[in-house]
Amino acid sequence: MKNIRNTILAASLAATALLSFASIGSASAATKEDLDKDSQHALEMLYKSNPAAEAIGKKAKAILIFPDIVKAGLVFGGAYGEGELIQGGTVEGYFNSVTASWGLQAGAQSYGYAVFLMNAKALKYVHETKGWEIGVGPTVVVVDEGMARNLSTSTLKDDAYAFIFNQQGLMAGVSIEGSKISKIKTGK
Repeated sequence: MKNIRNTILAASLAATALLSFASIGSASAATKEDLDKDSQHALEMLYKSNPAAEAIGKKAKAILIFPDIVKAGLVFGGAYGEGELIQGGTVEGYFNSVTASWGLQAGAQSYGYAVFLMNAKALKYVHETKGWEIGVGPTVVVVDEGMARNLSTSTLKDDAYAFIFNQQGLMAGVSIEGSKISKIKTGK
């Protein structure tokens, strides 16, 4: 019973700290160099572990990559991370991903995700909105391991495909639906 209370207390403190950090926003944004290095490394690791992601990456108009999202919660929770939009091998902008949630949840975890934007409509939506909420706007398909085995570049029909990777921590499951992606300014 004592361990359960300690876990709940730790998750509550982590959620509070995470939500406080997320509200700071771009004031504490990572440097461009850090985001560039972390995003490139995360994309390389995703491609090594998932050939379907690499094949889709070659067809994509652009890629939103978030190498490290931190999520914590105890009934109320949140997730925050920073990343970048890569188009034609060039960084086109820096973004954050913020999610708030409530429900049966307790714990903390980290993960990364990449959204492969497959057409001009999806790319235009990211550039023109003042915050894109996944689940609203372009159709995003979250690719799990089973789907990845059956996915080929000739069957791609949706606006965007998302891959979640490098999950670590004590929370069950990851969902990016409802994540709000917004452009940020980064440090030097």
